[in-house]
Amino acid sequence: MNWIWLIIAACFEVMWVIGLKHAENVWEWAGTVIAIIVSFYVMIRVSARLPVGTVYAVFVGLGTAGTVLSEMIFFNEPFHLVKMLLILLLLTGVMGLKLVTKEKSAAPVKGVKS
Repeated sequence: MNWIWLIIAACFEVMWVIGLKHAENVWEWAGTVIAIIVSFYVMIRVSARLPVGTVYAVFVGLGTAGTVLSEMIFFNEPFHLVKMLLILLLLTGVMGLKLVTKEKSAAPVKGVKS
């Protein structure tokens, strides 16, 4: 369940990164701020249960890949084969980290369900 929470945090990271670039009114900026708060809150909570280095690498890797793909899909960023191959390499590394990381058997963290 911790990995699902980490993916959710990365999705909110994509939202706030796109918001920083494209927000034009007070509501869009408010959504961007909320996405920043949610993404970092969830990431910090998950890092209490998984190794911090792995959490951060997965969070940033998924956020980067999601941001690049979102820019291509929603904002007509040009497609480059080399960029896609590098994203694939990045995601392969992220999946590898997940496969070799063992979850801590710590006491439950208040507010985070596993």
